[in-house]
Amino acid sequence: MHSLFYFVHILSVVSWVPSILAESICDGACQLGTILKPLLPLLSPNASIVYSSSAAPRWSEFDEPTPGAVVNVATEHDVLVTAGGNAWADTFNLGQKDITINLRALNRIEFNQNRTRVTIQGGTIIQELINSAYLNDARVPTGNSNCVGVLGSTLGGGVGRLMGLYGLGIDNLMSLNIVTAQGIALQVDAQKFPDLWWALRGAGANFAIVTSATMKSYPVAKPENGAWTGSLVFAEDKIEALVDSINRLDLQPEMAIFLYYASTGPPNNNPIVLVNPYYIGTTEDGKSAFSTIYSIGPVAEMTAWTPYNETNDGSNPFCVKGGRKPVHSAGLARLHAPTWRAIWNEYVSFLETPGVGNSIILVEGYSMYAARRFSDSSSAYPFRETVNFHAAAMPWYYNSSIDAQALAFGSRVRDLWRSTDGLEQNSTYINFAFDDSPSTVYGENLPKLRELKRIYDSLGQFDQFFPLS
Repeated sequence: MHSLFYFVHILSVVSWVPSILAESICDGACQLGTILKPLLPLLSPNASIVYSSSAAPRWSEFDEPTPGAVVNVATEHDVLVTAGGNAWADTFNLGQKDITINLRALNRIEFNQNRTRVTIQGGTIIQELINSAYLNDARVPTGNSNCVGVLGSTLGGGVGRLMGLYGLGIDNLMSLNIVTAQGIALQVDAQKFPDLWWALRGAGANFAIVTSATMKSYPVAKPENGAWTGSLVFAEDKIEALVDSINRLDLQPEMAIFLYYASTGPPNNNPIVLVNPYYIGTTEDGKSAFSTIYSIGPVAEMTAWTPYNETNDGSNPFCVKGGRKPVHSAGLARLHAPTWRAIWNEYVSFLETPGVGNSIILVEGYSMYAARRFSDSSSAYPFRETVNFHAAAMPWYYNSSIDAQALAFGSRVRDLWRSTDGLEQNSTYINFAFDDSPSTVYGENLPKLRELKRIYDSLGQFDQFFPLS
């Protein structure tokens, strides 16, 4: 039997030193198929190699990686690396002599008998996990987009609307099965390889390929397994009152709130202001918890108690793959009403550009109650004590001629946020980051992460997502 090390070595070398491969194996005009031919017999029967990046489409086509081949793995021993394909970072630099490993077929989910633990393979997306949890009368902390890979979003930190009750996604990890840069399969947890365990929870993409994980699960009877949520529409003259109210809102563990600037879509693209409240409990209790928001006077309401397996459905329109979406984001300690008025003006102006009507501005606010039971030093996620809101400006269009205008718009909005963010240094959640420095996404943990990188990946083979090397 061929060793796992040999398989991973082939995968790592192809993505790590493409120019050396081209010079040593071929004479410049070499086809990637020549290099990968020895790999195919090592894969399980249902795995495949496709010589087109269209086999693993990206959420955004802006500056997307364009590998020469996609390895579609079928078992954990085939190894893996891209699940939902949703990151929008600008640090990917794969070319035609590189490969992507597509984990999507690895989506098995297994709950233990009392539903306090769940094992998830690396290709599982959030909708699959939520559906399985609901069927098993349980909840598992995840992100808010159904189409995103569970482990990809979790390893960056794992913010989501269950944070107030259960903490960040990384706080709920119990163990990780990984393949290191040296091609060694390991099980990592708080007792085994504690320094690597620390690094994986917040900067995982720089240290290993995660084939599966075991997480905490929380039993909940089906009649109680849901939340009151939906949308409230406000007139734009309420922006200052809304922003001030959200900034002052004491988010209890059951609560989360999002503020959107969106448009009515083609042909008019009229800008609108939306608030998305979320409350784990009854409709009556939810409306009471957000009474200060209601007192501002929404002009329309579309809310309801919603089963847990449907609570993310409102984000499904944003799961559409393709198009160009250079998202600029920022972490915030506070919301500043004049800043949000200036951003509204920027947004309204940008909507005048033909073809950008799906673009949005949003900010997410979560209860930090459970997450702050852990210290900043407990994991590589650096912003527990400082960041209270995560904001993003998402231009969405299809014509590359708009790129420069979209980048300028996103950069201006991010600069406005950062001018009044209440933080000592720029801080952006890695899963939302774009065109950000390592210190902005890793914060004070950067020196320690670089030290561990030299130990566990000294050649920098995992270097595509805000690299440390």
